[in-house]
Amino acid sequence: MYGLVNRALQSLVIQKLGRDSWREICEKVQIDEYGFVNFMPYPDSLTYELAAEAAKKMNLTLEQVLEAFGEHWILFTVDEGYGDLINICGSSFVEFLSNINSLHARIRLLHPSISPPKIICSDIQNNSLRIHYYSKRDGLAPMVVGLIKGLAKRFDTKVTIKVIQAKADGHDHDEFEVKFSCP
Repeated sequence: MYGLVNRALQSLVIQKLGRDSWREICEKVQIDEYGFVNFMPYPDSLTYELAAEAAKKMNLTLEQVLEAFGEHWILFTVDEGYGDLINICGSSFVEFLSNINSLHARIRLLHPSISPPKIICSDIQNNSLRIHYYSKRDGLAPMVVGLIKGLAKRFDTKVTIKVIQAKADGHDHDEFEVKFSCP
């Protein structure tokens, strides 16, 4: 994963537990606490290890940390200067989700080696939709739940999310049913 992902995890830990806890996590995984460059690739295993250590520190499950991270990611990327990129993908929750692959394509133009997921919305109704999440990475369904929640907050939308099928159960992708209401 790219350094920006690890920097977002760092931001979450510091926000929740403070800088000393982040230092301790970095010592545990034997990395420099300031060593992440936004679009430099790092082994996925490092990101998973950092998340696992964060879960221990926060006294949460890995799934809970990944969900919190997904929600945090939305705000973090806006704060890091990517708000304009996010804004061009849509002015509503559903519009953004429907255009997210366009956002990933634009990022790939700048960083060709990036390997973003593919997200397909289906069964779009007035107050519900299905999200199909395809990724070469395993175990990220909780993060997607957090991303959906973060986007809902960004667009002032209330959501409930149900996992319909999980890649962890042998399916080729994760699928979520999302019910939403806008003000």
